[in-house]
Formats: sequence, structure tokens, C-alpha cells
Amino acid sequence: MDQRIIDLYDEYTHAPLERRVFLERLTAMLGGAALVPAVLGALEPNPAAAAAVAADDSRLDARWEEYQGGTGPVRGYLVRPKQSEAVLPGVIVIHENRGLNPHIQDVARRLALEGFVVLAPDLLSPLGGTPEDADRARSMIGQLESSKVVLDLVGAMSFLMARDRTNGKVGAVGFCWGGGMVNQLAVKSPDLGAGVVYYGRSPDPAMAGIIKAPLLLHYAGLDQGINQGVPAYEEALKTAGVRYEKHMYEGVNHAFNNDTSAERYNEPAARLAWDRTVKFLKASLGG
Repeated sequence: MDQRIIDLYDEYTHAPLERRVFLERLTAMLGGAALVPAVLGALEPNPAAAAAVAADDSRLDARWEEYQGGTGPVRGYLVRPKQSEAVLPGVIVIHENRGLNPHIQDVARRLALEGFVVLAPDLLSPLGGTPEDADRARSMIGQLESSKVVLDLVGAMSFLMARDRTNGKVGAVGFCWGGGMVNQLAVKSPDLGAGVVYYGRSPDPAMAGIIKAPLLLHYAGLDQGINQGVPAYEEALKTAGVRYEKHMYEGVNHAFNNDTSAERYNEPAARLAWDRTVKFLKASLGG
């Protein structure tokens, strides 16, 4: 697919453009409306895509829980290995700007099978929770105040730390909007045990010196918007002596890990980033 089309779609999902404007520009770029449905089918996440780990997988104990966040009650998806009696580290999985959809729930299950107690909070809980409509979810995300979201994530950390059979260490993994929130959480909480950022917006570089958690940073080579802030952030991390790893996956797009989006998903990059993520979290948190 023409990279200009993917860039336009990223502008729509992150700026965001109104859908009407996005479709007008896409139609003009394609030279007519005939190809629009096929292009949208390749770009937009498909909620019907098969989960890598079934919701009723017998190896897992998965349930919906409610915890107290900084803004009030927050609903979350809690998953742990069913047969394990071991004390395990906790991990928060932070969703994209589409909210806590089935794909992120699937990611939580994948991570639990790696040996973690995983909580995926619905950070749209203060607004009534994640809707099925992705455009509405993006609009709702724009209504959130990042400082309050961070407080809800601090609450998620406390919730996991207090669980039976957790080792008291909690990390966070975030994707897109959620990746940016991992950076914000690392700035806010000295108790964060590790942070993994998938193509998330960088925080104010001046705040890098506050970060105590080791970081693993995954970026997509074609992701022009997010990557603009990376050099200054990396330099600030170096200057502050923060432990971090950065990986730039050349030739892939933003959201390369999301296997429900056929055109932007890149399996080799996603597998490599996942392997690095699991290894990093185990080394940082134990387990």
C-alpha cells in the first residue's frame, strides 16, 4: 500500500482528523471511491480477527475486577496463569487510543502465559467505559486528562502489589497512546519496576531525570510523528543515567504489533519486539 495512505490514516487516528475529512482525502488519493472499502479493510483493526489466546483458555484465570484509581473506580481485566502456585511479578497493559478492546485483552492473556499477573485497566472507566465504536473511543480518549490517567495507573500498581501471590514488583507495557502513558507513569511513580513503550509519545525531556524504572523503547522506522520526539528523549535519558534500551524497527509502521490491522502489522518485528519485551520484564521484575 502507498505509504502516503498509511500516513494519512495515522493522521486520522492520532490528530485526529474528522472521519469525513479523512474519507474525502482518501477518496481523492485513490482517484475515486471504488477502492475505499478495500483500503479501509486493510487499514482498520478487525475486531473479528482471531485471538492468539482464546478468552476461555484453560491455562488462565481471567476475570473482570474493579479497583480504586485516582479518579474513582476503574474496571480492569485481570489475568494470571491458572496452575501456577508461584509468586509472580505484576504487569499493567495499557491500551491504545481505542480503549480496552478485545485485542488488548488478548495481549494481556498472551503476557499472562509468559508468567505474569496481568491487569489491563479500562482507562475510559471515568467516562463510562470503552465503547464498541472505535471512533467514539478515540473521541473519549481526547477528553481524558493525562495527569488523572496517571493517577488511575498508580492505583493499578497498588492493586497488583496487594494481590496474593505477586512479588510486589509491577511493570507496565503500553501501545500507542498507552505507550505514552507508560512514559508518564515512569515520570510519576518511582515504584514502577519496568516500563515497555511501544511507539508511544515521549514525555518532556526535562522530566527524564526523575525516572527510576528501566525502560525498553520500541519504535517504528516509518512512524514520523512519534519519532520526532525520540532523539531529545534519548539524549535526556543518557544524560540522566536512566537505564534503557531503544530499538528502531526499520521499514515498519506505527502499530506494527497490532495483528488485527492487516496493513500495518509486521509479524517479524512484532515477534522480535515481543521476545525482547518478555525477556526484559523477567530480568527487571523477576519470574
